[in-house]
Amino acid sequence: METMYGKIYQEAKALEPQIADFLARLVQTPSFSMKEKDVVRVIRGEMEKLSFDEIRIDDLGSIIGRIGNGPRIIAFDAHIDTVYPGNRDNWDFDPYSGKIEGDYLLGRGASDQKGGLASMIYAALLIKKLKLNSEFTILFTGTVMEEDCDGIAWEHLINEDGIRPELVVSTEPTSLNIYRGHRGRMEMSVEVRGVSCHGSAPERGDNAIYKMARFALEVEKLNERLAFDPFLGKGTITASISRSDSPSQCAVADYSYLQVDRRLTLGETRESAVAELQECARLANVEATIRVLRYEEAAYTGKIYPVDKYYPTWVLSENSPWLKSADEAYRSVFGTAPKIDKWTFSTNCVFIMGKHPEIKCIGLGPGDEDQAHAPNERIKVSDLGDAAAFYAALVAQLNGMR
Repeated sequence: METMYGKIYQEAKALEPQIADFLARLVQTPSFSMKEKDVVRVIRGEMEKLSFDEIRIDDLGSIIGRIGNGPRIIAFDAHIDTVYPGNRDNWDFDPYSGKIEGDYLLGRGASDQKGGLASMIYAALLIKKLKLNSEFTILFTGTVMEEDCDGIAWEHLINEDGIRPELVVSTEPTSLNIYRGHRGRMEMSVEVRGVSCHGSAPERGDNAIYKMARFALEVEKLNERLAFDPFLGKGTITASISRSDSPSQCAVADYSYLQVDRRLTLGETRESAVAELQECARLANVEATIRVLRYEEAAYTGKIYPVDKYYPTWVLSENSPWLKSADEAYRSVFGTAPKIDKWTFSTNCVFIMGKHPEIKCIGLGPGDEDQAHAPNERIKVSDLGDAAAFYAALVAQLNGMR
């Protein structure tokens, strides 16, 4: 006798051609950060076709589809923006073709992360068709601006729209493994002032470039002694952008700017990261102004929603009942144990569980991390049905179905 989970898997795989067709149309619709309006229209049309109970677009431009009307709230999330293709000479095909070759669908955003969006939207169809949910109001969020400022869309959903699910399932690519955390990050700037003078007599001035060079060497040393976590790995820091200014090419530089990328492992915080840079300045014998950068770009709707570029670390406990449910759903639908792991990169979960620890996050997505931002991006079509099966199975599991 076929089990409920066997039925879920069978139905999900039968939907695979439709999921792939939807994904192809998503890939064929460019949607860079702050330019997602056209792809929102495509997503809305699919949600309407699949008879979502409610569809709306918030002030920042994210699309939220709802099924169910239960007393508890969970959400599935996918960001709908992508990075640019970069150098077209590195691509063997049109980045926006959305064509299928063998078991692969090709194009920018296929893995990162329109594949996750397509799978979760069709999981909603499965949940409705198989009557897998009575306990939850389930939200499916296509969120904007993640590539530019991960988490900003969810900070808006939480603080401005009052959406506070118990659980958010990120559909970022995980190679169909279950992920329970990743390092946080920060973007910081350092400014150093000097005194200009004629370049023929540099001893009369105070060269800001030399001062910053001493500071940068201390940052390089700092990277070697940052904290380590057995699950998330080591914190890191690197200089990413450097520039300087001078009255002329024949003058000592009186200004130098350095930007750093800081990856935060468990236990590292905004305050500790800033303090470490202040210590670098002391060791370099340099007066430096250190700032956490702020994001203030306008969404495609025109709204500006300023946030600091501090993206906190998050980890879901190994003992979490949510993780246990995800593990059981995976085993039930695939007949094998999942690999539990972490992302290398950052996701919207930084502003979901990272800033709001009462909202728990887990991740499972079709596609592979190494495809993110890479030329010749692709995703396995077979991943799409598998991911949809897991999302529907998780809902069944959370509803107590056996």
